[in-house]
Amino acid sequence: MIYVDADACPVKAEVVRVAGRYGVAVAMVSNGGIRPSREPFVETVVVPEGADAADRWIAERIGPGDVCVTGDVPLAARCIEAGAVAVRHNGDAFTAQSIGTQLAMRDLMADIRAANPLAAGGGAKPFGPRDRSRFLQTLDRMVRAAARD
Repeated sequence: MIYVDADACPVKAEVVRVAGRYGVAVAMVSNGGIRPSREPFVETVVVPEGADAADRWIAERIGPGDVCVTGDVPLAARCIEAGAVAVRHNGDAFTAQSIGTQLAMRDLMADIRAANPLAAGGGAKPFGPRDRSRFLQTLDRMVRAAARD
């Protein structure tokens, strides 16, 4: 199963494409506002509004052999802890070896942003075609590996 943290996810169409190729079910989880897919293997899950409701829904269900698509580091950590794999929208895989460092970096950056009320310093890099291509390659590799296991 592929679980997608679908709020503001730029690669939903790519997930559906890879899932269709391998016959894998998909759960697009959000607080609402996404268009349901016409594909029968894609379930649109609308969770109640609230902080991290979609994350909780995914974390309660994901397990070994599953893939999570998310940009949320704490959700990725919970997925890895449950035996699943996780990937960012740009194709960077979260791993058991790197998740601790990524959680620490996330917390550090939150502290830096809180200390800089004028928000100087820019933001995330724009999402581009290379990110989309790398995501497709990584997701394809993860789904094939999960099928082998």
